[in-house]
Amino acid sequence: MKSKLFITKSFDSIAYEQVHSQLNRSLGHWQLMALGVGCTIGTGIFVLTGVEAALHAGPAIVISFIIAGLACGFAGLCYAEFAAMAPVSGSAYTYSYATLGEFAAWFIGWDLMLEYMFASGTVAVGWGRYFTAFLELFGIHLPAALTNAPFASPDGLSIVLTGDILNVPAAAITLLVTWVCYVGITQSSLVNSLIVVLKVAVILIIIAAGAFYVNPDNWVPFIPENTGTWGEFGWSGVLRAAGVIFFAYIGFDAITTTAQETRRPSFDLPFGLIAALLVCTLLYILMSGVLTGLLPYTELDSAAPVAVALNAHDELRWLSPFVVFGALAGLTSVVLVLILAQARILLAMARDGLLPPIFAKVHGTNRTPHVATLVTGGVATVMAALFPIGILAELVSIGTLVAFAMVSASVLVLRYTRPELERPFKVPAPWLVCSGGVGFCALLALSLPLDTWLRLIIWMLIGLVVYFGYSRHHSKARQEAAQLEQNTP
Repeated sequence: MKSKLFITKSFDSIAYEQVHSQLNRSLGHWQLMALGVGCTIGTGIFVLTGVEAALHAGPAIVISFIIAGLACGFAGLCYAEFAAMAPVSGSAYTYSYATLGEFAAWFIGWDLMLEYMFASGTVAVGWGRYFTAFLELFGIHLPAALTNAPFASPDGLSIVLTGDILNVPAAAITLLVTWVCYVGITQSSLVNSLIVVLKVAVILIIIAAGAFYVNPDNWVPFIPENTGTWGEFGWSGVLRAAGVIFFAYIGFDAITTTAQETRRPSFDLPFGLIAALLVCTLLYILMSGVLTGLLPYTELDSAAPVAVALNAHDELRWLSPFVVFGALAGLTSVVLVLILAQARILLAMARDGLLPPIFAKVHGTNRTPHVATLVTGGVATVMAALFPIGILAELVSIGTLVAFAMVSASVLVLRYTRPELERPFKVPAPWLVCSGGVGFCALLALSLPLDTWLRLIIWMLIGLVVYFGYSRHHSKARQEAAQLEQNTP
């Protein structure tokens, strides 16, 4: 049983998938970098920065972003080695299958579903808040019952009714983006690249203009004293915030899910990963510093904190329309890349037999995994319409951290078990980098609240039922191994 649970997918079969892919190979390194920036620069800057500063880290949210960026830097280098070596859809799922075995791959694939589907909902909720603010600029006020979630979790575990009906704007954006993803990767990439240029321009304008109105007194104390509760300010609050905002770095995993649609994977994937990481981390640090300098951190607990901070200064209110526009554009690109990524993970798992084959279908004209895209978009729409941003963000963060830790471990394992494999890109100092990736991700995951871990455990238990009830009986790797045993004298 042990050998079958940990049976690995051969690199020969991965190479075969790469050569015989039906997906459209149209992405270059700049487009991949844009996908990474498009998925990474969004909720972290426009939503979570203010919330986490107000509730957990204070002005030290800057340190939280540095810690999260450092953890992602280690993991990102590991992703780059794997992505160049095994350029197929599936990201961390495929990498784990080739190194740690089927059960570990299932675990991480199931975890990635939690990561991407809930992330789409999280970002869509933030988009809905900014869309409401955008309409208010023109004197249009939507009823609160149609812009808020009908469910809430005041203690992190129980679910209560809020009295609201549905978050209509959040549901609408996920449906629109799902359609764009259904149409094709080339169209999706073009839309994303245009949006990225717009939102980065807006962010740079905000940083440049806001820097002149920063009040250094708002940075004192830089690390507010802990309240006596773990995660509420002090260094534990800095770590808690870093764990939650790590969700913002999900874009790096998303880049690798498009590997089979990349023209030169061995160069384009490492370039896109590392360039996106550098750009995003710098923008996060600068924006969080300016934001907490413009307004006391205690006043930033809002789903639209950038708009709140700018509106507190008469000289900066002219930027509010640009902020709303940039946030809408930025969050749209995040939802787009998340749905793209999740659909391709479902595609990879279905090709391996771990999910029903319908998820592996590729549209004859659009050359996209259309069934997987529609299912992903449908689930994301439900999440966005029904649940608040807090629950969703923490779930996504823990999913991202687990995925990054497993990729970091897999690279180190493969260096010793398969040293002969060709590696177009190699992680420097693997013991340091891989161990750093695992260690930082574990530290940030442990900083998250207990209720987040409980929800993860429940999700994984559901996954075990699916695996032992369906996946192991339909696994192509198992079937090939069994056939090989029969043919071996």
